[in-house]
Amino acid sequence: MRKSTLEEVAAAAGVSKMTASRALRGAADVSKETREKVLLEAERLSYVGNQLALSLSSQRTNLVAVVVPSMLNIVFPEMLAGISAGLQGSGMQAVFGISDYDMAKEREIIRDMLSWRPSAIIVTGLDQPPETVRMLQHADIPVIQLIDLDGTPVDFNVGLSHGKAGEEMAAALLAAGRRRFGYIGCGLERDLRAGKRKAGFEKVLRENGLSFLHERVDGAYSSIAHGKRLTMSMLAAIRDLDCIYYSSDDMATGGAFACLELGISSPGQVLIAGFNGLDVARALPIRIATSISPRRQMGEAAATLLLSASRGNPPSEKVIAFYPEITGID
Repeated sequence: MRKSTLEEVAAAAGVSKMTASRALRGAADVSKETREKVLLEAERLSYVGNQLALSLSSQRTNLVAVVVPSMLNIVFPEMLAGISAGLQGSGMQAVFGISDYDMAKEREIIRDMLSWRPSAIIVTGLDQPPETVRMLQHADIPVIQLIDLDGTPVDFNVGLSHGKAGEEMAAALLAAGRRRFGYIGCGLERDLRAGKRKAGFEKVLRENGLSFLHERVDGAYSSIAHGKRLTMSMLAAIRDLDCIYYSSDDMATGGAFACLELGISSPGQVLIAGFNGLDVARALPIRIATSISPRRQMGEAAATLLLSASRGNPPSEKVIAFYPEITGID
């Protein structure tokens, strides 16, 4: 069956071919009424645009490149869901790349994605090596670095301070009377944001004449199973801890299962503390302290920002800061 053409969509909607094209791209200077009329006719005619031709004429596609380190943890899918929701109805489409916390792989993904002529690019974090930063600086499109504020952004920045999150959790736990701390984490050489939280936590402990009494850190990917294994090992070595701080909520959830298995009262005897505010942690029969990171909201904010910037109307403020809420201590 013959494909419908842009000319046919324009004629059916009673507009010019150029107006129809701009309406389908979500251009800001096309009225809502006209855009809805064009979209209705495009759907009726089963019209599929030629994005390759569009990119050749405009030097840009309607793609938004997004690079995340992992899809194994619910954190990043929720962030991507926020980006997709924020782009809905804009005519732009997010495409995703996964770096596996590998800086060299991230650089190659970014290089490949930029060759597709995206309208904007979203990358995770602020710790890219100099060669990647230079590539982003020369991309000539809006660059949004997402989830972390601890560093110097290339262009736009949406996120929270992970160092501050660690400081605030330590202060809250100290205020609750906890004094004998352990730390459990995974892959801190890859997950630099978890490392920043740990450093912030340790800073507050030092200021109060304290330190972690015991640590268990290995190179595995963060998971409930690893959290349980490392907690069992820690509690076998030292039994008088009153709090364990974890690199993430999935690790903390494993710690909660370890306490249940060992018959250790939590939070009474040992308070378990994590980061992210995952649903699985809230569903446990014992309470976990956590910092709730607004992952979906950060994704939506990044999408809103890039839409404004890509349409030539960038906001005056280039940094959008979020502040995690601490729960589960009282």
